[in-house]
Amino acid sequence: MKKSLITTFKRPLALTALTMAVATVSAPSYAELSGNVSVTNNYIWRGLTQSINESAVQGGLDYASESGFYAGTWVSNVAYDSDDAYSCEHDMYFGFADETEGFSYDVGYLYYNYDSNVGYDFGEVYGSVGLGNLGLTLYLLTNAEPDEGLGEDFGFAEASYFSVDYAIPLSSGAKVGLHAGDFAYSFNGVTEDYFDDNISIAKDGFSAMISMTDLDSDGDGDGDGFED
Repeated sequence: MKKSLITTFKRPLALTALTMAVATVSAPSYAELSGNVSVTNNYIWRGLTQSINESAVQGGLDYASESGFYAGTWVSNVAYDSDDAYSCEHDMYFGFADETEGFSYDVGYLYYNYDSNVGYDFGEVYGSVGLGNLGLTLYLLTNAEPDEGLGEDFGFAEASYFSVDYAIPLSSGAKVGLHAGDFAYSFNGVTEDYFDDNISIAKDGFSAMISMTDLDSDGDGDGDGFED
């Protein structure tokens, strides 16, 4: 699940998202297909709203094998301007993942596909490792649309996103999540970045999150480089 880097936010921003899984279907334990549908009041990706702070309906289908190979697809409505017509994001991904004795890993490829109203198609490779409740993940931009050069969609040639996540299970059955991420990109030979962090709580298909995003790495709050 992804997003465009174009935004009009100019100050550190606090966003709240509430998500409800309205339907989840899965095959029996011996099968390898599962599906999900959810509704959220704000689609937030890496600290930035992908739905101009409005609601989104999302769903996906996943396949997983005993070898650790998996593949899936996921869709959501998106909007980046109040004048935008209805737009859709369609992600496709595959990879390998495994877990043993509290250690886990996941490596794969993720392609973000948008309809003609948006057009910021791109792909990333990713890798993550987990130890107990701690997880580290790195995403690297690999390609833009087939008819364009690498990075031309966004105006930069290199981009990466590194995040640290920690989960805290509660006795009530709820789970608290702590997240911090750093998005770095190169534009005209100059490297810039922004930071996001959030805290979330989830239980029984419902989740809520408060997200803080600093779009200006220099701390002066003007958000240069992220204006529309």
